[in-house]
Amino acid sequence: MDWIDLLQWPAFATSVAAAWLVGSDKERFRFWGFWTFLVSNCLWVIWGVQEHAWALVGLQFCLALMNIRGLKKADTTDVREHS
Repeated sequence: MDWIDLLQWPAFATSVAAAWLVGSDKERFRFWGFWTFLVSNCLWVIWGVQEHAWALVGLQFCLALMNIRGLKKADTTDVREHS
């Protein structure tokens, strides 16, 4: 098994962790959930390019843009003060 085949598992785990964090009641966890989602997007893109899974790669770029939009719309000033 190639290392690239194994990359899908950290990408999977990071996506699940990000969803958990974004669903939190605490702003600080939601803030870190956005960043965790961006890491998972990068991992999926790396895996998808190597596997020629172009729809997955396209999806990850769209999801990353939505995550960035959500991060900009979120009020993060309080979160940064408490980090």
